[in-house]
Amino acid sequence: MTSTVTQPKDQLPRIVRAMGVIERVGNALPHPFWLFWILSAILAVVSWILATLDVSVVSPKDGKTVAVQNLLSGDGLQMAVSTAISNFAEFPPMATIVVVIMGVALAERTGFLQALMKVSVSRVPTSMVVFAVAFAGTMAHVASAAAYIILVPLGGLAFRAVGRSPILGIVVAYTAIASGYDASPIPTPNDAIFAGITEAAAKTVDPGASVSPLSNWFFNIASSVLLALVITLVTKLVLSKRTDLDADPDAPGDDPDALRLSARERTGLLRATIVFAAVAIAIVAALIPSSSPLRGENGSIVESPFLDGIAMVVAVLFGLVGIAYGVTVGVIEQAGDVPKLMAEGIKQMAPVLVLFFAIAQFLAYFDWSNIGDLLSAESARVLGDLGAPTVVIFLGILVLLTLINVLVTSGSAMWSLTAPILVPMMLLLNVPAETTQALFRIADSGSTAITPMSPYFVMALGFLQRYSKDAGVGTLASYTVPLAIAMTIAWTLLFLAWWALGIPLGPGAPVR
Repeated sequence: MTSTVTQPKDQLPRIVRAMGVIERVGNALPHPFWLFWILSAILAVVSWILATLDVSVVSPKDGKTVAVQNLLSGDGLQMAVSTAISNFAEFPPMATIVVVIMGVALAERTGFLQALMKVSVSRVPTSMVVFAVAFAGTMAHVASAAAYIILVPLGGLAFRAVGRSPILGIVVAYTAIASGYDASPIPTPNDAIFAGITEAAAKTVDPGASVSPLSNWFFNIASSVLLALVITLVTKLVLSKRTDLDADPDAPGDDPDALRLSARERTGLLRATIVFAAVAIAIVAALIPSSSPLRGENGSIVESPFLDGIAMVVAVLFGLVGIAYGVTVGVIEQAGDVPKLMAEGIKQMAPVLVLFFAIAQFLAYFDWSNIGDLLSAESARVLGDLGAPTVVIFLGILVLLTLINVLVTSGSAMWSLTAPILVPMMLLLNVPAETTQALFRIADSGSTAITPMSPYFVMALGFLQRYSKDAGVGTLASYTVPLAIAMTIAWTLLFLAWWALGIPLGPGAPVR
C-alpha cells in the first residue's frame, strides 16, 4: 500500500511558512566572504564614533585602561595595509586545517572513508540499523561535506535492504550528520578550525592561552553516542508511526550491490585497519616512557609536544591508512599519486581558505580597535552585576547562537563572528574557553537539519524526492524538526550535567 507524502493541514502550512520566511531572510544575506567585509566597514564606523567619544575600558589582558582606536584614522589605515598578509598567514586555523586536510584527503579520495561507511551501515542486524546509520552520521564528519554525499543515499539503501522505509533512512542519515555535525568521536578538520578561532579569541584575555583540536574530544565521544541513541528513540516512537513512509510505486529500484564491497575493497579495509592499529600502538609505545621526547615537562602528556602537534599526528594517521587502502584497491599506483590526492583535498578547501582571508582581516581590525575588550569586559560586568546563574547564561548563549545558525550555516563563519566576544566574556566569568566552544558546538549543529539555508538541506531533499517525487521543503522539515529538537535538548542536558560534574572536556581541558 502506498500513500502520498502529506502532513495534516494544521501542521504542514506552519512549517512551510516558517521555512519560507527563513529562506527569504537568509537569501537576502550576502555570501559570508562579503558579510565579513561589510561587518569590517560597520566596525570601522563604530570605532570612529566610540573613539570620538573617548570611550575606554580596563583591558582584561593586563588591567590597564585602553581607549577604543579609530579604524578610519591614519593609524588604522596603516595597520590594515601593513598587516593584511600577516593577518592571513598567521590566522590560527590556517596551517592546522591545511595539514589535517592533506591527511584526510588521502583517506577520502582513495575511497577508504566511503568503504568504511558502507561497512558501518550494512553489516548490522535489522533492529540496530537506525542506531548504526545515526552513529555513522556522527563519525562521517571526518569527511567534511563529503559525508552528506556519501552517507545520506547509503542511509536510504541500508533501510530498504532490511525492509524499512528508504525515506526514513535518508532522514536519519541527513539529520545525524547535520544536527550532530560537531559531535564526531573522531577528530575532524572542524576541530582544528574551531580550536584555532577559540585560541585567538582567548588570547585577548590570556595571551598565553592554548586550545587543542582535542579540547572537546571526551565530550564529543559521549555526545555522538547520546545523539545516536536519541535519533533511534525518536525514530522508533515518532517518525516510524507516520503513515507517509512508503516510496512512490514508480520510484526507481536500488542497486543491490551498492552496499557491497568488492574483494579488493575488503582487503583494502583489512590492510588499512592493520596499519591504523600498528601506528596507534607505535604512538602509545612512544608515549609510555616518562622520558619520551613526546612528553612535556615532568613527563606530562596533557602539556606536551604530542598534544601540541596533534593535528600532524591525525594527518599522518589518516594519510597512512588512506595510502594502505589506496594501494590495495589500485587508486594509488605510484608515489606521485599521493601528493596529487593531497592537492585535490586542498582544492576542495579553497572556498574555506578564501573565506579565511576575509575573517582574518575582520578579527585583526576587531582586536586592534579594542572594541573586543570593551564588549567582553562590559558584558561580563553587566552579567556579574545581574548575578545571573551560570546555567542561565549558558542557555542564553545557546539560544542566541542557535538563532544565528539558522541564517549563517557556516560554522567557521559563525564562530569567527561570535567567539571574539563570547570567549573573552566567559573567561572573565571564570568559564574556560573550551567550555564556551563546547556550548557553541551544540548551537552550530542543532538547527542545521531544519534550515533551508543549508545547501545540504536541498541536497537531502533531492535524495528524498528520488523515493517521493512530491516531497518539498516542508516535507523534509516535518521529518527533521522532531529529531533536531530532541537532539538539541538532550545535548544541552548532557552539557549541563558535564559542567555540573566537572568532567574534563578533553585532554588538559577542564570544564570549569
